[in-house]
Amino acid sequence: MKNIQDTLSTVDEETMASPNTIEFTEANFDSEVLKSAVPVLVDFWAEWCQPCRMLGPTIDQVAEETKGKAKVGKVDIDQHQSIALKYGIQSIPTILLFKQGQLVKKWVGAVPKATLLTTLNETIGAA
Repeated sequence: MKNIQDTLSTVDEETMASPNTIEFTEANFDSEVLKSAVPVLVDFWAEWCQPCRMLGPTIDQVAEETKGKAKVGKVDIDQHQSIALKYGIQSIPTILLFKQGQLVKKWVGAVPKATLLTTLNETIGAA
């Protein structure tokens, strides 16, 4: 029988990482986001942020459903504060959508998967 700590660890692992979601950092933000040939959805989050953790699986699903047509990733604001400061992130979760290195859309707070997919697919179609 699983104890509560094992269960929480499993939830943490599932909500924080996906093979289709990129971890954006100061080292790769320029090349992965600003110089990307495809649209990029960036989720600004922190481990201590409960709404961010709840949004995590949605971000991972969007990454899976747009694989090959867009990039989807996350910026941990505690580890990469300079990126958050550059884009004026004042509350999390905040999601930014970039196209050809330009910020084209910003959402603050939890966003439904359908909204993210619709906007991202429109951006992909307009590429």
